[in-house]
Amino acid sequence: MKTTVTAIDFGTSKIVALVAETSGRQRCDIVGAGTVIYDGYMEGRWNAPDQLNDAIKEALKAAEDQAHGHIKEVYVGVPGDFSTVRTVEVKVDLQGADPRVTERDLATLFDKAVEELGEIRGSIIHRSPAWFIVDEGKKTLEPMGMRGYELRGMISFVIADQFFLEDIQERFRSLGVAVNGCLSTPVGQAMLFVPDEERDRAAVLVDIGYLTTEVMMVQGDAIVNLTNIPMGGGHIAADLAYGLEVPLSTAENIKRAYVYGLSAGQSTFEGTDQAGNNKTFNREQVEKVIEPRAEEICEAVRDAIIASGAKLGKWSPVYLTGGGLAINRGGREFLAAKMERTVRELPRKAVKLSSPAYSSALGLLDLLIDTTANARPVAGVGGFFRSLFGG
Repeated sequence: MKTTVTAIDFGTSKIVALVAETSGRQRCDIVGAGTVIYDGYMEGRWNAPDQLNDAIKEALKAAEDQAHGHIKEVYVGVPGDFSTVRTVEVKVDLQGADPRVTERDLATLFDKAVEELGEIRGSIIHRSPAWFIVDEGKKTLEPMGMRGYELRGMISFVIADQFFLEDIQERFRSLGVAVNGCLSTPVGQAMLFVPDEERDRAAVLVDIGYLTTEVMMVQGDAIVNLTNIPMGGGHIAADLAYGLEVPLSTAENIKRAYVYGLSAGQSTFEGTDQAGNNKTFNREQVEKVIEPRAEEICEAVRDAIIASGAKLGKWSPVYLTGGGLAINRGGREFLAAKMERTVRELPRKAVKLSSPAYSSALGLLDLLIDTTANARPVAGVGGFFRSLFGG
């Protein structure tokens, strides 16, 4: 039986509405997509709140036209800028003559994690384990049935800003659309694009957007640290507009065409100045403006990873996505050089919307489908884990 769901992703420069038909976790077809450029947000506030409802309405209408249906209900992605991540390490003693990890032990562990979390500002929208350890054994995500005397675990909580939750509910209500739930966009993105085996030993996902950059430390089934940096590709474009004395539209075109690397890319860039006159800029002129800001963003990413306290191994991977740098040839290598660590591109997960600029929307949709599929009645250990970790 097919189910139709709609996900709304709020990026820093665009709203993406995706309508998908799904048959559980086996198949998902995107039947409608609407993308609208808007003024976005920075540091937890909308940049143009008076224009937001119209942008949402336009994105929904474009998705409806493609899907040939009316959207009555949606699931909303909560961006990293409106989220905080907190982790708690807890432990419980295993009981019985032959103590083994049971469902009750896991439930107790999660209850203790909530108690340890204490008072929060906002609402928990996702909880998941980074790891479990029985006695002094190895880290695992599958402790059920393991024999021992003590179960420890690190539990991650994603907390959504209450302003965002209440504001977005009211906006969709005014448009006559019901919000069925809010999901963590960073979690969806990390779980979709970072392979399981790499999350086992910790990984980093860097999403350089238009106005903000999210640095996600990923371990197990969780984001264990999330840092929001108030810089992105839009700041690079703004620097070009100012430094070259051209309109922002011309600066954006030059930014997108620029190839990082001394021996690569075009030697000249053409555009119009503020007066509408055609102008040509050589590579040296553009490089002097574009690379200092790109370096600043890369250094902020590196500093965020260091400040997180996360212990990355020699082979812990770093992935780059977002429209701010990943879409540029040489952008990934530029970040790698600043971090002195190999940076990978995301694995391709979809034919449609395969650009790094849409990875957050695809991650949100994947998390939505996983959540709605697992919300159905399930039995056994797998069902218990899914209901427990889904938040």
